[in-house]
Amino acid sequence: MSDPESGATDPETVLEELARLPTLAHPTASPNGDEVAFYYDVSGRNELHVLDVESGTHEQWSDGEVPRNARWHVEWGADGERVFFHLDDDGNEQNDVYAIERDGSVEAVVEMDGQVVIQDVGRDGEALLVGSTRDGQMNLYSHDLGSGETAKLTDYDRAVHTGILSPDGSQLAYTTNETDDFDNMDVYVSDADGSDPENLDIGITGAEAAPADWGPDGDRLLVVDNSEDLSRSGVYDLATDEVTWFGGEYEEEPQALLPDGERFLAVRTREATKVPVVYAIESGEERELDLPEGVASFGMMGGDPVLSGDRLLALHTTPTRRPELLAYDLDTDETEALVEAEYGPFSPDDFADAEYFTIESDGVPETRQAAVEYDSYDTLEIGCLLYDSGERPSPLIVNPHGGPRGMDSKSFDLYTQFLVHRGFSVLQVNYRGSTGHGREFIRELYDDWGGAEQGDVASAAEHVLATCEWVDEDRIVVFGGSYGGYSAYWQMVQYPDLYDAGVAWIGLTDLEDQYENTMPHYRTELMEKNMGTPAENPELYEERSPITHADNLDAPLFIVHGVNDRRVPVSQARLFRDALEVAGYTEGPDGDFEYRELGEEGHASSDIEQKTRLFRLLDGFLDRRIGTETVAADD
Repeated sequence: MSDPESGATDPETVLEELARLPTLAHPTASPNGDEVAFYYDVSGRNELHVLDVESGTHEQWSDGEVPRNARWHVEWGADGERVFFHLDDDGNEQNDVYAIERDGSVEAVVEMDGQVVIQDVGRDGEALLVGSTRDGQMNLYSHDLGSGETAKLTDYDRAVHTGILSPDGSQLAYTTNETDDFDNMDVYVSDADGSDPENLDIGITGAEAAPADWGPDGDRLLVVDNSEDLSRSGVYDLATDEVTWFGGEYEEEPQALLPDGERFLAVRTREATKVPVVYAIESGEERELDLPEGVASFGMMGGDPVLSGDRLLALHTTPTRRPELLAYDLDTDETEALVEAEYGPFSPDDFADAEYFTIESDGVPETRQAAVEYDSYDTLEIGCLLYDSGERPSPLIVNPHGGPRGMDSKSFDLYTQFLVHRGFSVLQVNYRGSTGHGREFIRELYDDWGGAEQGDVASAAEHVLATCEWVDEDRIVVFGGSYGGYSAYWQMVQYPDLYDAGVAWIGLTDLEDQYENTMPHYRTELMEKNMGTPAENPELYEERSPITHADNLDAPLFIVHGVNDRRVPVSQARLFRDALEVAGYTEGPDGDFEYRELGEEGHASSDIEQKTRLFRLLDGFLDRRIGTETVAADD
């Protein structure tokens, strides 16, 4: 990675310039497709902006009323005159729903205990569909925007997701699981008040199906299902109860039925890229949209990607090019930049590209196993990304992703580029359990957290050490957040000979404590689905908890956690710290481990000041323990 084109080389200046690169999030088109609402922190703080597509200009609607952290999506009101957003307390994700008008006025709309998540907005402008954990489990509620009354629509023991109202508001589609198989997810259609729910019986029991969009006439549902292993798109005819399936060669996720009702948009995963595809429903013909190799996304959790004039709204990025908001013309295959990427003093040439490669892994690396001896596993092809810092010799950061149902892709990653700029090459591993490779690849992780997927990570690190002579084998670090934080803890205690330092950020350490204290839908869909309950599998919960093996730690560890985290409570960090102290380890800059709790922050943050704080802390630890020409971290 070269120095910024501005010529600035002072580590403090470069660190702040990287952290302050403006980030755009959650773009969603207005009901008539002429405007786009999105979060943008170009002012130095996350704010709500609205763009006029024709003129290309955007204005800031909010002035500090929206969250600092742009985690949750936004939704337009049916009349296109206001935007709904989520607001929590310093990152604790116990959201309420607010609305902001064009004149900047803000009002609370839905306030309930627990987490509230916007699912859909009725096209008649009268109803707001939300998911909420008010009564414990995540279920669906309807909020009448006129009277302000909220009614519970579903009452399932397992979480309910992906609630979508039909165009005329008379029906509701959603996904949940009423079977004894935790792997199962079914699509239901009910009346708008939740009555007369019908399971559409899409796919086999044990597979995952979900709705993605209603057809414009309300007679079709766009759905996804992975009964055939790879996720595929289907169009369900509600009159005949028949499904027409599309794709099958690659993992694909449907996005939206287009306004003509004859085509739909999907996103195809190919190796570590995300490729948009448009299907013609009647003929089955497909075409990939003409975008550079990288990652195209079309809004998460409700973001509408349809603009006027047969155009689509997309965010596009590559490892060296920051996200750019585009309008894609389906007639001409031409793109228009609606909001160009901001680079500050940098240019794409200042960032490291990603090399994609695969390894064959049986989940049991050659590195000595210190904590748990495993049986043999299936040998699988594991995809990896390597960012070369250009330093010779180069220290290496092994950076497992979170989820665990996630994946690393060929997109711009600010944390990776920050580490590369500090002189570290970065290895990312799409271990078994990652998305993009089908249902069976995901199921490899069930009942085996801390098993073969951790072996995949260590095996990938061993492969890089064996094939890249320029890597400094005495400066190998593992760093991850969330499930990646669990991986960081686990790699440090399971493979202590491999690593010279580790950073565990918002990670899991005690799986029983995590089960007891996380949010209800994470308990059922993450813990029980992958591990059963502690009562059912007490030995597995104990064996695969890093805290059980804390006395295997043999290199400096930095523990970092947000105090307001409700996904992975801060008790996870505190328990591990206490276990280290009981085992005789010392805390401090010159001790065996370092510990930092982050105030006013939950499960990570996109806020500029909070990112800068983490960068400084990470930078200082790496400088003390591994050696970089970096800034101090006494923030």
